[in-house]
Amino acid sequence: MLQVGTKAPEFTLPDKDGNLVSLKDFQGKKVVLYFYPKDNTAGCTKQACAFKSMYEAFRSKDIEVIGISKDSAASHKKFIEKYELPFTLLSDPQTNILQEYEVWKKKKLAGHEYMGIVRSTYIIDEEGKILHAMEKVNPEKNPLEVAAVLNV
Repeated sequence: MLQVGTKAPEFTLPDKDGNLVSLKDFQGKKVVLYFYPKDNTAGCTKQACAFKSMYEAFRSKDIEVIGISKDSAASHKKFIEKYELPFTLLSDPQTNILQEYEVWKKKKLAGHEYMGIVRSTYIIDEEGKILHAMEKVNPEKNPLEVAAVLNV
């Protein structure tokens, strides 16, 4: 995980419509940047829907929520439409930003090793510095933990 207090790596990635979104677009706001493995899977859907249920509380405090995965923009579009997600999902199929944020790691499942996303969340302050970092988060509890850190 990246260290609290360090500058969050800048990124520019496509959203569900192919529009490029950059971290610098949100300067002056806090950003909840969460990394998740895959659209439309059980844990990722629970996490996204939990962020959705709390989204208005975050927005009322001028806090942006952004999810990033390796999925395509088209996959994100379907995921957003299916669950009526109100926040931005960004696509990093080349894993460059996933690697910069140190969430693309070797994982094991049933004795097999593979590279994948470790579900993690960063809270970034108004100046683009990492305020809080959470690794291997529980998908259902993560939005509540984030809200507690931000007093939402």
